[in-house]
Amino acid sequence: MPKRDDYFFVADENFDFAVVKQLRESGFSVVAIAESFSSIPDTQVLQIAVDRKAILLTEDKDFGELVHRLRMNHCGILLVRLLKMNSSEKSKRVMDVIIKQGNELINSFSVLSNEQLRIRPAK
Repeated sequence: MPKRDDYFFVADENFDFAVVKQLRESGFSVVAIAESFSSIPDTQVLQIAVDRKAILLTEDKDFGELVHRLRMNHCGILLVRLLKMNSSEKSKRVMDVIIKQGNELINSFSVLSNEQLRIRPAK
């Protein structure tokens, strides 16, 4: 099982803050864009995550275009697409993924949906 200080996260501005709070309460380091860098463009959000060597947590599909089509660098992105779940359920699912598969998230573009977790390592 990974140690909490093995991972650092940046949460996109519209990412469910209850998940951010749960991660922090569980000992993970999370920079929340909404707290420190409100209203910056996605390209800057991605650059902040890269500068911090952090996994970006987002619910915004636009980051897929930035890294796949525009080939922007990243250290890992977890796109959370958990529909019709309350914040508590989302928090539990995200925590489970990080604890069980955190190492696989590094340098990968991953999508967590209601049905599955897809992990696509960066090329």
